[in-house]
Amino acid sequence: MKKSEHAPVKYESLSEAMSAAGFPPPQHPLITLINGLDKEWNLQPIHQPHVLSFYKISLRPHAGSCSVKYGQTYYDYNEGGLLFAAPNQVIGGAENEPGNNESKCLNQQITLLIHPDFLLNSPLAQKIKQYNYFSYSVNEALHLSAKEKEVIIALFRNIEDELNNRIDEISQDIIISQIDLLLSYAHRFYKRQFITRKQVNNSLLQNLEAILEDYFSGSRSLHQGTPTVQYLADQLHLSPSYLSDMLRSLTGQNTQQLIHEKLIEKAKEKLLTTDLSVSEIAYELGFEHPQSFSKLFKSKTAQTPMAFRSSFN
Repeated sequence: MKKSEHAPVKYESLSEAMSAAGFPPPQHPLITLINGLDKEWNLQPIHQPHVLSFYKISLRPHAGSCSVKYGQTYYDYNEGGLLFAAPNQVIGGAENEPGNNESKCLNQQITLLIHPDFLLNSPLAQKIKQYNYFSYSVNEALHLSAKEKEVIIALFRNIEDELNNRIDEISQDIIISQIDLLLSYAHRFYKRQFITRKQVNNSLLQNLEAILEDYFSGSRSLHQGTPTVQYLADQLHLSPSYLSDMLRSLTGQNTQQLIHEKLIEKAKEKLLTTDLSVSEIAYELGFEHPQSFSKLFKSKTAQTPMAFRSSFN
């Protein structure tokens, strides 16, 4: 069977990925930094979706016309952004369309590639997996202020300097400490972004509530079950991790908790305004087993569904 031409290409090594984009081989087999700010490159983006076996962190200080979507809406990203990808994620290829400036953007960014083996035997090997932003999509890039950009660029240049000039027995420790600091700053800046983009996020929250209302008011829950985090994220064109982090910043709840809150709200409404049995209400709300519904209801209200109904009769 012929392999689909649209199937993602997997790059196991840094050398393979760099060669595909026209870069020279990396100086270190497990880590490399490509600086398109201080050196002019003439590279072409990888147009086919691909999978990297290593971490990728890219900074576009001045994205210009390289527009990035935020949900379903385009925003002013002229100040560029910081993007992250974990190993084994599918990265969409660049759009090969007239007027697309992806090649220009590629040549004006800093990219750090880190193979997981480089972090072995260091605390960062496990710590790096705890940062949700590695599972965010390009839609949810970290947009930096001028001051924040200076901090990140300085850290990239520290790493580059160490890679280029001082390969010795403590180089790895110094580089890992710089990566750790870069990721800590990114964590802080993402938290700041949820606050400064609150107006945009409130709009997304309103859309989310409308989607849930429509889901439970129609027959979708009866036929498709309770809504999942992935379903809601897909409706909003966001990654599940970003959606949950955004909701925590706005409401103190993650996506699953918000789904449960809406479920209980609808359950109470049906218990008080209809003669449906608890089992019938459970099925209408998407539960396969009424016992699961009753268990969730009691955990959220400290009452069984029947006890709640009786308290109002």
